[in-house]
Amino acid sequence: MHRRTVLFGGVAVAAMFAGGFLSRAGKPGEARAESFEIKKSDDEWRKLLSPEQFNILRREGTERAGSSPLDHEKRKGIYHCAGCDLAAYSSDAKYDSGTGWPSFWESLPGTVRTRRDTSLFMLRTEVHCRRCGGHFGHIFDDGPPPTGKRHCLNGLALSFKPATA
Repeated sequence: MHRRTVLFGGVAVAAMFAGGFLSRAGKPGEARAESFEIKKSDDEWRKLLSPEQFNILRREGTERAGSSPLDHEKRKGIYHCAGCDLAAYSSDAKYDSGTGWPSFWESLPGTVRTRRDTSLFMLRTEVHCRRCGGHFGHIFDDGPPPTGKRHCLNGLALSFKPATA
């Protein structure tokens, strides 16, 4: 194998990934085209959220695997949307998926919406808050019973409220 082949192959792979990132970042996303109860401008969201939360909730970003304390949260309680405080997931549906992100086998009824996500040259199901449209993460078909689903979520998209005794 020649260095030129390796170089051109690496450039091609980098261009494919950049194209996927740019196509995702360059459009507001289908979720934002939906109608939501809570509507704010980007400036209003930036005042309420940290820069990292804004990137995840409003720009469909992803936090680094293993970086969220919520992945290791074991107490009983409810996980809320960090954008609008809607109760979205129960600790009763949380499990350790080993992925480095908080994972749940289902959401609370009527709290999330989904859409098809074709970014990064993959077909995935994006999950977001039904009230404000904030991006939580993705749903995969490799979860435990009873649903067989894995809601793989960004911890920064959530806030945890422990159950009271």
